[in-house]
Amino acid sequence: MTDPIYAIPDIHGQDALLDEALERVARDGGPQATIVFLGDLVDRGPDSRAVIERLMQGQAEGRPWRVLRGNHDQMLLDFLDRSVIHSPRVASGLSWLNPRLGGAETLASYGVTAPDPEAAHAEARAAVPQAHRDWLARLPLWHEAGPLLFVHAGLRPGVALDRQDPDDLMWIRAGFLDHAEPHPWLVVHGHTALDHPAHFGTRIDLDGGAGFGRPLWPAVFEGRGCWLLTDSGREPLTPAE
Repeated sequence: MTDPIYAIPDIHGQDALLDEALERVARDGGPQATIVFLGDLVDRGPDSRAVIERLMQGQAEGRPWRVLRGNHDQMLLDFLDRSVIHSPRVASGLSWLNPRLGGAETLASYGVTAPDPEAAHAEARAAVPQAHRDWLARLPLWHEAGPLLFVHAGLRPGVALDRQDPDDLMWIRAGFLDHAEPHPWLVVHGHTALDHPAHFGTRIDLDGGAGFGRPLWPAVFEGRGCWLLTDSGREPLTPAE
């Protein structure tokens, strides 16, 4: 039997919730449990800097943590590198600095409070450590583990993994969420916030909406079997009948 692998979905700057999730993983699998973080580490919550620092430190200490890049992490990079605050993939047209997207909260966690985007960009370039920016830029977009594929948003059905569009891996909804045919793996993703994690047979969406004040749900996988980790132990997550 293969060793269990754990997953923690979209954290969105909620460091206190991350602390609880890591405690649940440690109780179930020990301090050296293999964990895949599904991206969207930042935005909306108050502690994006603390989340990044915690994950960077864990990896530096040699913990077997795989951290993926989500679309919100990419928006932070785009702002730092090119002062971009509008993504063509945001259907609403809202700015990254709008409270609904939460970029201003990320900047505030670094002490950046300038209301003007140009001034905020200059402050951010000085306030965000280069090591944080470089770490985010190096994060992979997917992690394959036997019958499982971990990815932030999803993938384009029928396209080989090494030919996937990076934007799809971080942003896709239409064409993936409505695809009913099996993939080569059970796809484990976040990105699309639900009221509660759900198993759809060919994919599992673990994003229970921590970025909107709902719980952060860690999960454990053994083969294709999935259990959510609660305060009272494992709770099976199975397809709806």
